[in-house]
Amino acid sequence: MDQKFKKIALENSDSIVNMWINEIDSLKNGNYISNVSDELFESTNREFVNVIFKSIKDQGSTKHLEDFSEKLINLGWPLSYITDGLQVFRRVTVDFILSQSEQVDSNYIAQVLKSVDAWTEPIIRQLVNEYSGSWEHIVSLQRVALQELSAPLIPVMDNITVMPLIGTIDTERAKLIMENLLEGVMKHNSEVVLMDITGVPVVDTMVAHHIIQAAEAVRLIGSTCILVGIRPEIAQTIVNLGIDLGKFPTKSSLKKGFTTALEITNRKVVDMNTENQKIEDMIESIGKE
Repeated sequence: MDQKFKKIALENSDSIVNMWINEIDSLKNGNYISNVSDELFESTNREFVNVIFKSIKDQGSTKHLEDFSEKLINLGWPLSYITDGLQVFRRVTVDFILSQSEQVDSNYIAQVLKSVDAWTEPIIRQLVNEYSGSWEHIVSLQRVALQELSAPLIPVMDNITVMPLIGTIDTERAKLIMENLLEGVMKHNSEVVLMDITGVPVVDTMVAHHIIQAAEAVRLIGSTCILVGIRPEIAQTIVNLGIDLGKFPTKSSLKKGFTTALEITNRKVVDMNTENQKIEDMIESIGKE
């Protein structure tokens, strides 16, 4: 930035900041931060304008730009806040510098515009790049976290595990389900896997195909897959589509599926009150003899 214009901007930073804040306040009623509190909006604006002036003082340092862009992402503010804010700042700064000169011709205006652009454009590029990079990094971490939670295999009893599925099943997630299922069956030495689709909103041909593949893979490694959570509308859809789920057991609820799993592993649920009564009756009978 031209040293003459730089001096004007720095010496009159308070005036420029106030002009900028007055104009930027109108953006709050826009379509992206209208629900932000006045206190947070004002403090963020102050920080934003401080970042801009810090850039002209500490040329070459980008740490403050990185921190500010990361803060905006954490707040959930859109990229347009940065671009709109800097465009307003550019206009306000140009207007203020021009107002400080008694004689303004086309050459002088061109010099001011060029000088201010040389100051603000690198900031725009840097902030946009930092914002985009931070956003992509956060989205990547969230995607990994969601994948880890999207197909859990939960051991509920020796040799019996449950895989609850929630949400839409696409090809990528189906692959993850298959991997987690096979790995979990081997890890937990599962004889029976209950695949619960209660939380799957739609079961179409593709989803059913993925489920059949997963169940078949479980069968090939010596275990049984029971599909549970078959709601009436899903059962009707499966029948209408002509999908064959007859190769492995299906149950309408997790409770019924768990009872079947116990039977397959030679166990059953016993009412202790009934059993205790039987024992007492047997003891009483022996005593009478």
